[in-house]
Amino acid sequence: MPRDDKNRREDDTMSSTASYVHGASAKPLIGQTIGRFFDEACARHAGREALVVRHQDVRLTYAQLKSKVDALACGLMRLGLEPGERIGIWSQNNMEWALTQFASAKAGLVLVNINPAYRRSELEYALEKVGCRALILSPAFKTSNYLEMIADLAPELGHCEPGLLRSHRLPSLEMVIRMGAEKSPGMMSFDDLLRAPSREELTALAVLSEKLQFDDPINIQFTSGTTGHPKGATLSHHNILNNGFFVGEAIKLMPGDRLCIPVPLYHCFGMVMGNLGCLTHGATMVYPGEAFEPLAVLETVAQEKCTGLYGVPTMFIAALDHPRFAEFDLSSLRTGIMAGSPCPIEVMKRVIGKMNMSEVTIAYGMTETSPVSFQSGTDDPIDRRVSTVGRIQPHLEVKIVDNEGRIVPRGQSGELCTRGYSVMLGYWDDEARTKEAIDAGGWMHTGDLAVIDDEGYCNIVGRIKDMVIRGGENIYPREIEEFLYAHPKVLDVQVVGIPDQKFGEELCAWIIPREGERLTEDEVREYCKGQIAHYKIPRYIRFVDSFPMTVTGKIQKFLIRQRMKEELGLDEAKTA
Repeated sequence: MPRDDKNRREDDTMSSTASYVHGASAKPLIGQTIGRFFDEACARHAGREALVVRHQDVRLTYAQLKSKVDALACGLMRLGLEPGERIGIWSQNNMEWALTQFASAKAGLVLVNINPAYRRSELEYALEKVGCRALILSPAFKTSNYLEMIADLAPELGHCEPGLLRSHRLPSLEMVIRMGAEKSPGMMSFDDLLRAPSREELTALAVLSEKLQFDDPINIQFTSGTTGHPKGATLSHHNILNNGFFVGEAIKLMPGDRLCIPVPLYHCFGMVMGNLGCLTHGATMVYPGEAFEPLAVLETVAQEKCTGLYGVPTMFIAALDHPRFAEFDLSSLRTGIMAGSPCPIEVMKRVIGKMNMSEVTIAYGMTETSPVSFQSGTDDPIDRRVSTVGRIQPHLEVKIVDNEGRIVPRGQSGELCTRGYSVMLGYWDDEARTKEAIDAGGWMHTGDLAVIDDEGYCNIVGRIKDMVIRGGENIYPREIEEFLYAHPKVLDVQVVGIPDQKFGEELCAWIIPREGERLTEDEVREYCKGQIAHYKIPRYIRFVDSFPMTVTGKIQKFLIRQRMKEELGLDEAKTA
């Protein structure tokens, strides 16, 4: 579908001297809850395939998906969960994740996405920060045994009735619902919630649908915070349903398209751009595996004749470089998105040339903006698609401002601020940080440095904040620093991101040990294992006597970064 480029160019011309753009569009915003839109979409596309989960051998039409989602929504209501209450999901990609996303929306619950890589301390913080009353979890994934971790945090599960948990460390949590066929003490079974609902339960679900409003909070996603604790970005039906729709419009998604989604569902890339993008266009959600695996993606695209593919640059690199790449017929591919971290120009060209993705786009955004603010067009010139993040999305505004908040001229760098339907409701139970992020005018301050040119194309040139993006994962060094500070042998620590050809960036920790203490790299890594996510564990660890500082005592992290680049012989990768 067109990106209303004619209208958008006219708007850009009107303000060509100032770094301000807005996405004029003839396409209206969707003024419905996810549940209401879901019901109508399932009716329109009843016979079309809605969901394919390759590793679970699942195939559901839109009519079948609606039946399962309604059953689960009624099951959640049967437990006594009320609209506005929080329900966590801690799982890899699977059918249950998709069902929970749509069913929680229909039941008016706030779905709390928990990163599958989280460990005990992170899980405990997330559940209590937002007051999760229920948690749906997978038994295990990769090296994470979720059942063991929740049992460690809430040993009361071992001798309580399912649904009646009273935990000392997790006082808000009353219900734990496990996926899979087996039973666990104190836990309910996900499959039991899928039993056929009664007529009265379906009626109650329909009545509830009339009461829910599209500005209600529907989703909480945790973003790492500079205070050392993640912040719960709270998103509404209106936020994510519309962003999923307009992202789908930008890649010209249409009924019958089949979108391969190897990115994690706990992240906006999977659940918004993927699931909601497909729902709003009558396309098929295709999950190639529990997590990204290049061979599974290649097999799935070929076997399912996928027309679209999502991924962060490292995923596309892994697929292109797979030794069996040439065996697979990828001719069905047409479109997709590369996002999540800076996109190497050469990789973009290879994706277009070798994977047949002539209409692939680049997207830019952040969790707090649902997520996408800028996206390239399928018909943008190649040089624009590989050197910028495109132009403003419909119904959104962006301005680039200097340190005093004044809009800068086109071509000049400054902080990117965005306003519109996509801006989050706020950080859960954190009014102070919400006010820091969203100003009185409704502008979300992203912390990213950007330049907008005379045609309205945007280029991200740096970050004001100290965030590190490793393989699409946003990491704030302060969180890692505060965790390492707790080690009894650590006196001080500074964490920076340094260039990495595979992941874009890797973490490096400079540590000053306490006087008289001897600390090893292995000891530091062992301290981290099982407590923080694997991608937050520094790859490079150096023990030093001091940090480079200014005269006023401010630590100069850029010098730490520079010294590590020189020591390791690293160069910045050329990126879009």
